[in-house]
Amino acid sequence: MEKIALLEHAIKRFTTIGSKKFTLDELASELQVSKKTIYKHFLNKEDLVAESVTHMLEEVRTKLNEKIDDDNLDSLQKVIWIYKICFEYLKDFKPTFIVGLKKHYQKADTVFESFRFNFVRQFVYYLLIDAQKKDIIRDDVNIDLVSRLFFHNVDNITFQSENLFNTYSTNILLEHLIINSLRGIVVNDYNIEY
Repeated sequence: MEKIALLEHAIKRFTTIGSKKFTLDELASELQVSKKTIYKHFLNKEDLVAESVTHMLEEVRTKLNEKIDDDNLDSLQKVIWIYKICFEYLKDFKPTFIVGLKKHYQKADTVFESFRFNFVRQFVYYLLIDAQKKDIIRDDVNIDLVSRLFFHNVDNITFQSENLFNTYSTNILLEHLIINSLRGIVVNDYNIEY
């Protein structure tokens, strides 16, 4: 069994069941391999969890970079795409996944939190700054506060016990949480298209 196949199956199960709750015995059974095969690639479960989170985030990062590097999109369209891509991943996360990382898998939690803050929040912040410099966002808007509110709101809809992705579609959440918020800060003649 290839390591990538193990990582992809493991992260799918960790995010939907919980990193602590889903066991190596269950992983081995589902993949029809021995635990020895798993241990051939990973020292322990913590390494598997950390590497599977890293693998998933690399996939997300690649997709985000494609949109961020797209010269056909303006800064606000890139912000919308960042959230759209992230929402596609987050919709399947169970709160127990994040709790499990924080509580039991410090290495994986550090990787996840670093990605959330350094990659997503900072990219959103700098894209909003760029949009303001290009007169897409009004001058009176506090970009730091807006980016923090976006970041905080996403945490609230995905990492709490009531995951709104269970009730609403990704597009509805994107429209109400991100796009409607952006409409409130853009200059009057800017039309948000994505």
